[in-house]
Amino acid sequence: MLNKKTIAVVIPTYNEEKQIVSVLETIPSFVDKVVIVNDCSTDNTQKIIEKYLSEKNQKIKLNFKKKKIIKNGYNSAEIILEQIKNEELAYYPKFSINKKNNIHDRFVLINFKKNSGVGKAISMGYRYCRDNEIDCTAVMAGDGQMDPEELKKICLPIANEEVDYVKGNRLSHRSAYLVIPKVRYLGNSILSLLTKIASGYWHISDTQTGFTAISLNALKAIRLHQIYPRYGCPNDILVKLNIAFCSIKEIPIKPVYNIGEESKMKIFKVIPKISWLLFLSFWKRLYIKYFFRDFHPLFLLYHFAFVLLIFNIPYTIKAFQALSPGITIDIQTTLIFIFCMISSLQALFFAMWMDMQDNERLQKF
Repeated sequence: MLNKKTIAVVIPTYNEEKQIVSVLETIPSFVDKVVIVNDCSTDNTQKIIEKYLSEKNQKIKLNFKKKKIIKNGYNSAEIILEQIKNEELAYYPKFSINKKNNIHDRFVLINFKKNSGVGKAISMGYRYCRDNEIDCTAVMAGDGQMDPEELKKICLPIANEEVDYVKGNRLSHRSAYLVIPKVRYLGNSILSLLTKIASGYWHISDTQTGFTAISLNALKAIRLHQIYPRYGCPNDILVKLNIAFCSIKEIPIKPVYNIGEESKMKIFKVIPKISWLLFLSFWKRLYIKYFFRDFHPLFLLYHFAFVLLIFNIPYTIKAFQALSPGITIDIQTTLIFIFCMISSLQALFFAMWMDMQDNERLQKF
């Protein structure tokens, strides 16, 4: 526990037979619950974890009593949410929990029967911790790329009730450019820029890190079963948190590479998929947060900017064609091009500025 708050760590795992034991061995003592989600590994990961648990599992003394909702005429909304929680399991693959599992075991192993992606594994771990009322839930990868000594500073802002979500930031470390592979550094930077726009958290970076911690209130505020199932899950979670008005904080952490991990991410396949996810997420956030829940002028400004940019496409093409020798355009086309371009960019920049100002309150430094 930290500051009398229960702490859990979710470890999504896929084919990590070489690294998983060292990860489990180094989990700090203040962690009350370790939820390992094995995403249908094809190697010996499951057997190795089960052997470890049979030898090293520990008992913890925590109160896991779930609150019972008794219908009284005033809590129909809470009852509906409870029903939705029960229906969530239909969105997950079939799974099993280690046979000797007891609610008071420190280590819990959840085995998926079908490979479903790291996002789905994290989502399942989150669901387990939410349903058992864990105050702070962190995520650490099963490949050993996260330093367990940094876990405490990741969890403390949650335990101190300062923010709803904490994420590590490797790009702010002075060794980042030297340690992180250049292709990954570039890809991470591009996705971080796109995630700023999509999520509304304009001061974040290193959006692809999985070293995070989340509060119980935040877990209850978002639809866990709808978290993007694969490598775009950290980006998707940030958008969902912003829509739910959750506050976040970044903690500098060191980049860890070349410790025996084998990356399964194909960067050139991942970037287009996550970029499309972020494009859709931007519009989802815009409509839910700034139209349906609470209207804001930036909703109109964004739309005005994009409508003008689309309307201006044929005039922009003509303007560029006019740069070639022998091709000219009339004054009317030129004026329309200039007016639409200036007006659309002004509207876009004002909308982005308003977006930054409105979300400033949700990011703590």
